[in-house]
Amino acid sequence: MLKHTLTALALATGLTATSLAAADYPEHNIQGIIQWGAGGATDNVARSLTPHVEEALGTKIILNNRPGGTGVIGMNAVMHKRPDGYTVLYGAENPQLYPIMGLADFTYADMQPINVIAQGLVVIAAPADSPFDSFQDLLDYAHQHPDELRMGDTGAGGLPSTLLAMINAVDSLEVRSVTFGGDGPGITAMLGDHIDFMPLSLAAAKEQIKAGRLKGLAVFTREPVESLPNIPPITQALPDIAAYLPWGPFWAVAVRKDTPDAVVDTLSDAYAKGVANEQFQRFLSDNSAKSLNLRGEEAEQFLKRWQSVTAWALEKAGSAKVSPESVGIPKP
Repeated sequence: MLKHTLTALALATGLTATSLAAADYPEHNIQGIIQWGAGGATDNVARSLTPHVEEALGTKIILNNRPGGTGVIGMNAVMHKRPDGYTVLYGAENPQLYPIMGLADFTYADMQPINVIAQGLVVIAAPADSPFDSFQDLLDYAHQHPDELRMGDTGAGGLPSTLLAMINAVDSLEVRSVTFGGDGPGITAMLGDHIDFMPLSLAAAKEQIKAGRLKGLAVFTREPVESLPNIPPITQALPDIAAYLPWGPFWAVAVRKDTPDAVVDTLSDAYAKGVANEQFQRFLSDNSAKSLNLRGEEAEQFLKRWQSVTAWALEKAGSAKVSPESVGIPKP
């Protein structure tokens, strides 16, 4: 009897301590782990958003880039921290493809989503002095010279390889992939003429294109983008790729599963306010990104839908290493 009483008391004391800690959250700085490198789209979004979230929370969020393994390293680091809300992940779309690319057995479903921030557009960019003025020019050259062109990549399941798979589902683009730790290093390589082109998030490349340091060959859309009217849509060169559109990368914030509900609510409220901030909305608009600001069930439904559409597109293109069906991803 005494043993049961002591056990119950210990459990009650632990729950009370957890509840009090959650009620006082945040009591100190929060660590923000960005799963991609400096200068890329995820990094730009995180660093633009965070000051507004800090204002809502009343504490500092210390940002650290942890790139590698198509973002697996950064996400894995957060998943091994205590579930107390003091370590948050700033991630992109890649985790939803880990199982079918054989990279990891976890996705956002194995974490607690806090906010799906926004969805971006993709541009296929080349060095400013590239001989190609459109994606059609590049595609024609690649047909005549297979495996000669160097494409900047970020690894299996990254944005460039996913886009390449979609292109190869409707045409043929045989290139040599040169892997980097994110958009930023890839852009640096293009500026030095070390690669011939790279599919990039517009949020990472737009300023370089507007400044004339990079050249936009195509936007991954059906129609031209208003802020970059001189760059043709991908459908101009590949009409059949319209079946995969609209499509784009996204950015999200998540914490470890089993984080107390009160902490999740506090973070969700703060990030919702941060995303809605007028200055951050202007940042998204300037980079032709669509604000989503999703939390809770809406965030989870978006993540499942994006995963379903993209995973089965890669399966159709023959690029998935593991069948989506075998890992429980339903057809869209």
